[in-house]
Amino acid sequence: MDSDLFSRRRAVRFAQLLDEANGGRRHHVRSRADDQLTRLVTVGQRLVAERPDIQVDVEFRAGLRAMLVAAAERGHAAEPVTDATSQVTGRGSLLGGATARRARARGAILVGIAAGAVAVSGISAASENAVPGDALYGMKRSTERAQLALASSDVSRGQLFLDFARTRLDEAATLRDDATGFDAVLDDMDADTRQGVRLLTGGAVQHGDPAALDAVNTFVSGQRRAVGGLLDGAGSAERERTRQSLALLDAIRRRSDALRTALGCALPAPVGSDALGPVPGTCPTDR
Repeated sequence: MDSDLFSRRRAVRFAQLLDEANGGRRHHVRSRADDQLTRLVTVGQRLVAERPDIQVDVEFRAGLRAMLVAAAERGHAAEPVTDATSQVTGRGSLLGGATARRARARGAILVGIAAGAVAVSGISAASENAVPGDALYGMKRSTERAQLALASSDVSRGQLFLDFARTRLDEAATLRDDATGFDAVLDDMDADTRQGVRLLTGGAVQHGDPAALDAVNTFVSGQRRAVGGLLDGAGSAERERTRQSLALLDAIRRRSDALRTALGCALPAPVGSDALGPVPGTCPTDR
């Protein structure tokens, strides 16, 4: 494919061919690039026809669309004006430059949509069950980072981190025979747990609302049962590492309960913070 594929005329013709392939009206024109462009249209139709039967997360789809639109807008805004004089004094030049910029923007959007469709319908979905060592595991973690970047608040990010901690636990269950991989995944699980709890406890204190602590307690209850299941049939090294994660969950529950008590005080005042978020002070009535 040559570097001029998405020049103005080819971009317009490609859009026409796409319209025709999708049932739009026929354009009774031809260009020398039709053979090449028709092959691209065929590839696009195959991607649609052969995409796996999956359900894509609505938030991920919306986030990907927002990123593609933002990328297209940045590309359009960054288009340089190479001949300012001709743009001002020549009406034909002005229209030609504007049309060319629109065509390049359209080309960028077409490429972005095609790439996004492939990612959403294939690679991203296929990576959902990947574990460390699989070829698609990096894609799985990149998708998680994208979700965090698109989260609207610290509380939302905190809940995502706890979801990721649950995912790490599922991965650990498949790596029972790999001591190194098992330990590494539990390390990641605990790191995600701390991050999520820190954001949620911080939000609870900042807003004076214990609702975020409810999410923490619900997570701890379910996660502790699931982590405890890793002890069944585990070797001594695995049991010791699993107990560390259980101890973390117990510490989180104590912190959540202490913060809930502090929020009930007339003047709740954290005395500092650590890896689990705000450290609650002593209620005035307890002094």
